[in-house]
Amino acid sequence: MDNRYFGTPTRELVEQKRGNFDPKAYVNETIAALKAGLGDQKVVLGLSGGVDSSVSAVLLHRAVGANLTCIFVDTGLMRKNEFEQVTGMYTSLGLNVVGVRAQAKFLGDLRGVTDPEQKRKIIGRDFIEVFDEQASKLQGIEWLAQGTIFPDILESFKVGEDGVSVKSHHNVGGLPEKMKLSIVEPLRMLFKDEVRAVGKELGMDADMLGRHPFPGPGLGIRCLGEVTAERIAVLQDADDVFIRALRAEGLYDKVWQAGVMLLPVNSVGVENGARTYESAVALRVVNSVNAMTADVVHLPWEFLTRVSTEIINKVKGVNRVTYDISAKPPATIEWE
Repeated sequence: MDNRYFGTPTRELVEQKRGNFDPKAYVNETIAALKAGLGDQKVVLGLSGGVDSSVSAVLLHRAVGANLTCIFVDTGLMRKNEFEQVTGMYTSLGLNVVGVRAQAKFLGDLRGVTDPEQKRKIIGRDFIEVFDEQASKLQGIEWLAQGTIFPDILESFKVGEDGVSVKSHHNVGGLPEKMKLSIVEPLRMLFKDEVRAVGKELGMDADMLGRHPFPGPGLGIRCLGEVTAERIAVLQDADDVFIRALRAEGLYDKVWQAGVMLLPVNSVGVENGARTYESAVALRVVNSVNAMTADVVHLPWEFLTRVSTEIINKVKGVNRVTYDISAKPPATIEWE
């Protein structure tokens, strides 16, 4: 089958509504267009647990119902207990979801790799392989759905003499050629705030829509240096402490994105009167509208102090906590 692309309203049409974006009209028009364009053909979609793929899935489910199958891959690079929690959310939405445990493959292929872009490529390749293996078990699939949004497209453009993009995304290019499926991207021309508005119009749970953006490669690019099961476990524990504290303090919904970075350095510390030489982590919290730029969030000093103490006391292997105060640009939101 030749690759075909079935999109949604063009960026020009979306821009005409800028400042007066009507999520109800977008939902109605997109569902109608999906019904007309897809008919009774079958669709497969890769869920990530994030807002973009989740809203895409609900839109498609409204349009094609049981003809949509979603594949949710546990890469081993998700937040602590996230696979189980998000699977429960998807089940409550009535989606047909195939869950795949693939931690061993991802962590094995990342062993010894420290270059950020190489990590992204390995994670993207492995995702394609796992997704393709599962999708090939399905009968009659003709369309591949993706949760691509407009910032993904912008940051994947190659610029300059060397043709360097800001970052590579495994849902922008590559996968369609591998699978020989036609592409449907219901949110391709929307920014994150618009995606959330669409999800709200669809009646999706506020907790799911309020989830912070999370990178496609997951904690693989928040674990600076080599990615191992042991280092990911440390990062998951530190991140869990931080996110729980933000929620308890009523700060989670007031910021755009928050997370912890595990640094590839050790520092000297003191515990119970003895010298330690353990890992350092960095807390990252930003506010943004569309992810193209981001401002540093000035969290209360007392809160940061409490979180630092809790992470060091509860997470074995960490003895130093820092706070990232870099805006985008020049820094990106993620460290890798």
